[in-house]
Amino acid sequence: MEKEKICVIGAGNWGKNHIQTLYDLGHLGGVVDQDKQSLNNIKIEYPNISIYQNVEDALMNNDFIGFVIATPAETHYEIAKEIILLNKHVLIEKPLALTVKESEDLVTLSEEHDINLMVGHLLLFHPAIIKIKELISLGEIGKLQYLYSNRLNLGQVRTEENVFWSLAPHDISIFQYFTESYPVHISATGSTFLQKGINDSTITQLKYSKGVEGHIFVS
Repeated sequence: MEKEKICVIGAGNWGKNHIQTLYDLGHLGGVVDQDKQSLNNIKIEYPNISIYQNVEDALMNNDFIGFVIATPAETHYEIAKEIILLNKHVLIEKPLALTVKESEDLVTLSEEHDINLMVGHLLLFHPAIIKIKELISLGEIGKLQYLYSNRLNLGQVRTEENVFWSLAPHDISIFQYFTESYPVHISATGSTFLQKGINDSTITQLKYSKGVEGHIFVS
């Protein structure tokens, strides 16, 4: 039986990872990218898939059961909304969207249309993170009291989302995985140096139930 197909929107650094993984699993059906040369290269490497220069054309292909969005963060909301309204499943590279309102809208829409809406929290599945969780659960490293993460000098400077949106979602998801809870108190401060209104460095303090505390420093 032929495997169900998924289309990847965006063939940049992270899009290429999704493309290769879906291809290896036998589920890659198509790729969307505005860059013609990039599409030509993809067609040579993956000859049996469909390629598109715009999202609308890809959405017209009823063979795709879902989509992966690996485009700039400021485009996530509109593209995801269009996909959900067509009752297609969607995985979005983090951040889900750039505002709480947009994020809540996508969650509500996905529930109304009974589709899977997922965010690419890749680090949750790293063997080291899974091992740490195992050690915590078994009590081998004692009672969990304090968590911290420093993620500095990573990736390119973004023009739309600040460093908190760009990097910290991974750390927040890991903290929630370790504590099996949501924070009861959050305090965050940021500094802006390179672009007006876009934080380049943030420090976030989180408090969880049972006295567990944590901090996230991203830059």
